[in-house]
Amino acid sequence: MRHFPGLFITFEGIEGTGKSTHAKHLFAFLKEKRYPVLFTVEPGGTEIGNQIRSILLHPQTGEVDAVTELFLFEASRREHVLQVIQPALQIGKIVLCVRCCDSTIAYQGYGRGLSVEMIQYLNSLATNGLVPDLTLLLDIDPEEGLRRSFHHTAPQELRFEEEFMKKKDVLDSIRRGFFKIAEGEPNRFQVISTVESKDVVFERIKNSWERSLFFFYEILRGT
Repeated sequence: MRHFPGLFITFEGIEGTGKSTHAKHLFAFLKEKRYPVLFTVEPGGTEIGNQIRSILLHPQTGEVDAVTELFLFEASRREHVLQVIQPALQIGKIVLCVRCCDSTIAYQGYGRGLSVEMIQYLNSLATNGLVPDLTLLLDIDPEEGLRRSFHHTAPQELRFEEEFMKKKDVLDSIRRGFFKIAEGEPNRFQVISTVESKDVVFERIKNSWERSLFFFYEILRGT
């Protein structure tokens, strides 16, 4: 049973897949169609969240204990859900969010080696059990993704990219982690390769959105 009338869509994937770019394109497309829509990102989205984001992503932060890093992500998420995402869903908005709980499982679980079960518990605690209605998992070869990300990410947010350049096997593990999460929830995930042009990728994203919208209204009709 749904708890909110809105629709929650997340964009996931490793570095360089174009998550923010395509989420912004979908936001503009939905605004043009006069849908009530909100664009947001994790970590961030609130004053506290943005401060945490600057700590987590800035290269000068250096190495951080894996559990400390996990708690920072969850603290940002808790504020984000309570102040931004949940209120928007309650009034029927479509929320487009770049990264959410699945990233934490993939990066801190499969990448850092922390317990996936522990992360799932903390994710549920931080979100009050909120789960996306649709997750678009954008995929690319890790080396190509890093190359793209270095060209398009602000210098003050390259901490993870700099780490993965030295530990490319970690990014491979994270990518496999995303696939494993998607395999476990096939009804929620749509996996989209970003190897082709932005226009081709965005058409696939729009198709996934339209299918999700159809099922969403079918669910509402049944409630």
